[in-house]
Amino acid sequence: MDILEKINTKAKSTDTTGFGTSASNYGGRFINKDGSANIEKSGITLFNRISWYHTMLTMPGWKFMGILLAFYAGVNLLFALMYYGIGVEYLSGIDTKGSEWLKFGKAYFFSAQTFTTVGYGHISPSGFTTSAVAAAEALTGLLSFAIATGLFYGRFSRPKAFIKFSHNALISPYRGGTALMLRVAPFKNTNLMDAEARMTVGMIVMENEVPVNKFFVLPLEINHISTLSLSWTLVHHIVEDSPFYGFTKEDFDAAEGEVIVQVKAFDDLFSTTVAASTSYIFDEIVYGAKFEIMYAENEAKTKTILYLGKLNSFKPIEL
Repeated sequence: MDILEKINTKAKSTDTTGFGTSASNYGGRFINKDGSANIEKSGITLFNRISWYHTMLTMPGWKFMGILLAFYAGVNLLFALMYYGIGVEYLSGIDTKGSEWLKFGKAYFFSAQTFTTVGYGHISPSGFTTSAVAAAEALTGLLSFAIATGLFYGRFSRPKAFIKFSHNALISPYRGGTALMLRVAPFKNTNLMDAEARMTVGMIVMENEVPVNKFFVLPLEINHISTLSLSWTLVHHIVEDSPFYGFTKEDFDAAEGEVIVQVKAFDDLFSTTVAASTSYIFDEIVYGAKFEIMYAENEAKTKTILYLGKLNSFKPIEL
């Protein structure tokens, strides 16, 4: 039997995922592993289609700091070139002896002092042009540090779901049959309450001899818990109304599909609801495996230890 014909279309489908049905118009997965949509926008300029503020808030910390340092060094270099072009003799108090590189270095450090409004006082601008450049640089510095301070605050105060997903989903034995399982766990010292989970699968099915994207709801055995303190294994029992009913390992290998997972919870630290999502293409689903327990009591038997390093740990098992 062809895999497109084997998909159980009696399962509950949904059209609220935000993705279209035309299979030929999609490339790759729907959702990236980090939860972002696998979409590249085109048709308008880069400046109009990218929110630089959101980009600076969400980029990795090392890249954020690198951009700030590069901007700081670049602006100082630009103004240092201006001072050097006007003439370092118009900087009162500067020692004009030495090589041209030494003079430029002194102009650069004067620029840094002006940009940060430190102003140590032993060097000062002399003449209208130099004073005008110094005034412009001081204003640039004030505005730049105000923006940088806002970005720092935004990065620290932005609500974020500190939730990790297991790298693989598993097909595991469950209640005399099988189930699709994946695992989530909090990884920060936050208190997440009223956690809810939703799971959807997108697959290519045949409709009127045309392959189309079809999305099916994957009901979970437990889709709501009061507190997300330890790991939480999301379980979709594969029964007759599941789109995976009757699937074998070979079927998962042959089919093209993607399981989309969304988890949201209330974070009492931010007093707001936070959300996280990810996806698993069928190549990331391990057929015939079981998660290993990732928490245990400590030696004194006074606390429970959550071993986050075991989030992806599983062992093969016969189905």
